[in-house]
Amino acid sequence: MSTEHRIDDLLRPLAPQVVGVLTRRYGDFDAAEDAVQEALADAAAQWPEQGVPGNPRGWLIQVAARRMADLVRAEQARRRREDRAAGLEPADRWAAPAADADDAAGRDDTLTLLFLCCHPALSRASAVALTLRSVGGLTTGEIARAFLVPESTMGQRISRAKQRIKSSGVPFGMPEEKDRAARLAAVLHVLYLIFNEGYATSDGAELRRVELSAEAIRLTRAVHATLPDDSEVAGLLALMLLTNARGAARTGPSGELIPLADQDRSWWDAAAIAEGVALVTAALPRGPVGPYQVQAAIAAVHDEAPTARETDWPQILALYGVLERVSPSPVVSLNRAVAVAMVQGPVAGLEIVDDLAGRGELKDHYRVHVVRAHLLERAGEPEAARQEYLRAAARTASLPERHYLTLRASALGAARQSP
Repeated sequence: MSTEHRIDDLLRPLAPQVVGVLTRRYGDFDAAEDAVQEALADAAAQWPEQGVPGNPRGWLIQVAARRMADLVRAEQARRRREDRAAGLEPADRWAAPAADADDAAGRDDTLTLLFLCCHPALSRASAVALTLRSVGGLTTGEIARAFLVPESTMGQRISRAKQRIKSSGVPFGMPEEKDRAARLAAVLHVLYLIFNEGYATSDGAELRRVELSAEAIRLTRAVHATLPDDSEVAGLLALMLLTNARGAARTGPSGELIPLADQDRSWWDAAAIAEGVALVTAALPRGPVGPYQVQAAIAAVHDEAPTARETDWPQILALYGVLERVSPSPVVSLNRAVAVAMVQGPVAGLEIVDDLAGRGELKDHYRVHVVRAHLLERAGEPEAARQEYLRAAARTASLPERHYLTLRASALGAARQSP
């Protein structure tokens, strides 16, 4: 591993800790986050040449605090000028408190910062972007590239999110007990969205954005380390590990998509599968059972099958029945339709899909067309399946998925024309 990668691996977990220290000291998350980003840039430039300091966290705190102090002095000077112009007595309104004794001891504010970045006042897109920058330590440019938007657009999104948090007046700290469960659910949902966007990128030429899924796993590990007895935190980490374990087998030599049934399972990450299975196995009996645990259990059944043919589809169908009760949604119902088809036949699955296709958020969604195409193909209706593959290809923004779906349609068309 290169020096730059080792330094990057060191900086990312330290970033939220240093933001937390400065936010506690100064009470200004926006300015603290900017100061830490500058300190991270200094570290990335200096450490490869000068060596990593003996106390990297202390170095970052010192440099970021110096930047923060510069901001404080500039703000104080600006406000004094405004006060004098208004004929008021200048006031020192933004003095920094003394350093917290816990700073030297290595107090970790990662979870507190995650709660702050996933504030309910923010949209999902804003919470994801702010989490990746403030807790993940990614630059605005890296986040913009991951979501295929201009850096200026992502910068404005992050800036608005920070201002919204600032105007809300929320103090830096863990939410009150009565609000904690709902806020933790928001944190887990944001991490889930980050992982999904990395594992199955929704737009553009890449099938996966490995850095996003890896960052989601790292942050979820941090939450699990802080809340080891929370079953849903363990379930989410297990789900990510079990899903990500198949990542290397999802693409062919040219980056083409390889569906689950056709993957070379020797490429799956056995260590990640073992860890994920152990996590969900321990979490389920503790209860209460939540959607991430059930999804992890489904992923575990897939991962433990030696071959696609040996997959325990009746168990998967039963688990989808549990998931529909715990967390009903059209997407869950669509996935359950596939399990129904694998157990009861494609016609039974198509009945569910056809019902979903005409209503709700999945109406004319490309995923509905993908599932219909797959089930029609299994039902022996190649022309109808070909048309559905083409409809799905026209509606997805993922170029690898579009390429795969178009090839499936072409294969069915060629088979129909052959003697």
